[in-house]
Amino acid sequence: MSVLFVFPGQGAHYPGMLQQLPDHPAIRQTLAEATAALDLPPAQLDSARALHSTVAVQRCLLIAGVASARMLAAEAGPPDMVAGLSIGAYAAAVCAGVLAFADALALVSLRGQLMEQAYPRGYGMSAVIGLDVPQLARVLQQLHAEGQPAWLANINAERQLVVAGADEALHRLAQHAHAAGASCCQRLNMSVPSHCPLLAEPAQQLQQAFAGIALQAPRLAYLSSSAARVLRDPQQIGLDLAGNMARQVRWHDTSRLAVERGARLAVEMLPGNTLSRLLGPVMAPGLALAMQNTRLDTLVALIQREQQRLA
Repeated sequence: MSVLFVFPGQGAHYPGMLQQLPDHPAIRQTLAEATAALDLPPAQLDSARALHSTVAVQRCLLIAGVASARMLAAEAGPPDMVAGLSIGAYAAAVCAGVLAFADALALVSLRGQLMEQAYPRGYGMSAVIGLDVPQLARVLQQLHAEGQPAWLANINAERQLVVAGADEALHRLAQHAHAAGASCCQRLNMSVPSHCPLLAEPAQQLQQAFAGIALQAPRLAYLSSSAARVLRDPQQIGLDLAGNMARQVRWHDTSRLAVERGARLAVEMLPGNTLSRLLGPVMAPGLALAMQNTRLDTLVALIQREQQRLA
């Protein structure tokens, strides 16, 4: 195995992201399917006003991820493995053939609604740069309190971590993190406390919705960024997708798993470049690129070169 497609999570979104997708038959077809399923045109999905809603953000990220993966697969062939961060896991599951796109749109819409309803205000997420997990754990032990929770949500790299929790706890986190040696502590463009026990109940509700969804065995390697391992059973993947909003993201471990399984070329689907930047040091001497910053013909040539190398 060699080629890995990765799908970003919230934070990569921006107004007009769907309308700025490349003009390609696979993109047009995906947008048409999304418009029919949601009964909303892209211009109403990705406006600045619409993206104040977690529901709209997650829908847009799913659509952009699936559309860009379809475009690249149409030009260069499918990847060998896929992985997605948070909501990106749904686009990865569609790319792997586990979920039908229309079903993924329905589930993601419900996912966003449940998250939004559970925590409409007063919560969010902050990135902490420069501390490792044990150092941040000591900081969180000082901060975590009844009514003001703070949880380690993402392990994106050895010293790039994300905390989810209440606004007051995140406000105090900045001071404590810097005192512990962090080089940066910054609030993220997230209005909900993802990937921590605060979302356990919405995750259970979403799991019930999966009962009526037809899931298929993956056609390629599906890497769970919650479990940091390959999942092959479709029902297990369904449970993983439903529960990932309340589970810690182990992106660093997932990146290392991809390399151990032979990934030498990783391409981050639209939009964003965060995952490819995180993958770069782990994949060396392989290559991690973002579709957002790379010409399509360049990506196609690199994928074809990898395919020829393995032939």
